[in-house]
Amino acid sequence: MISQSSALKGILALVAGIAIFSVQDLILKLISGDYPLHQAMLLRSLTAIPFLLLITRYFDGTLRTLISPTWPAMLMRGLLNFLAYTLYYLALAALPMATTVALYFTAPLMIVVMSVVILGERVSAPRWIAVAMGFSGVILMVRPGGDLFDWAALLPILCSIAYAGSMIMARIMGTRDTAAAMAFWGNLAFLACAAGLALIFGWGGSGEGAHPSMGFLTRGWVWPSTWDLFLMMSCGFIAAVGLTLLTQAYRVAQSSVVAPFEFTFAFWGILWGWLFWGDLPDALGWLGIAVIIAAGVYVLRSEGVGDTKTPASTKPQP
Repeated sequence: MISQSSALKGILALVAGIAIFSVQDLILKLISGDYPLHQAMLLRSLTAIPFLLLITRYFDGTLRTLISPTWPAMLMRGLLNFLAYTLYYLALAALPMATTVALYFTAPLMIVVMSVVILGERVSAPRWIAVAMGFSGVILMVRPGGDLFDWAALLPILCSIAYAGSMIMARIMGTRDTAAAMAFWGNLAFLACAAGLALIFGWGGSGEGAHPSMGFLTRGWVWPSTWDLFLMMSCGFIAAVGLTLLTQAYRVAQSSVVAPFEFTFAFWGILWGWLFWGDLPDALGWLGIAVIIAAGVYVLRSEGVGDTKTPASTKPQP
């Protein structure tokens, strides 16, 4: 079992990373009606490079940790992260922030499923029942077939699958690579993908009349105001620190220990949505949030989770 010291480090890193990333979510939702996602992601990724180099030099003591034979795997993990965050930000453009965050809460449940399939961890029957409860909470939030259903509500759920996969990879790769190195190569994947989207959609139209999510994806490049340029570039610093913290969390501690603290994201999503847009979930929405959180916490913290030992080949050292 992982030491209490490593568990605490992982929990603190995750909580801090989530708090920092919530500011980026707020910024991207604020600009989603005027700028394309690929523009914000490209500027963010370019700005993040010097910060990631500084972080690597400070925490690893050398930049040589970036020269790793496992760089293809780190790039692959970066592609998964890019897919996850792209889906999430496209959802933010169309849905209330609190709803998007709540639907993203399927990620810890996905991590449990992938831990069983990929890491060989055992999950008891009661926990599988709790997984089903979590998805019932998702149904309460999405309400397919109802007047409130928007296909964009599926995006955070798809995001959670990609995000869970990237964090499982961080757990496995943590035996060989540092959090800073994984964040750096992940950012390069972000940069390449954002540049590709810019080449495809950068010359497109304004996105007017399109679904908010599609408009955010396909809108052509827009010359930003000084303030908006600052906001998009500030996401580079946020991403550099946030990606490193989240990667470190799953690198040093078992996923079943830190994943329940993903739910602290709820506080930030609901707070920003309320302060900036006056958005609060309705009664069924609050019920769905409660069910998802209760199911996730039960799955990850119920009796016996701590007894599951991480295989030696996938147990990173702090």
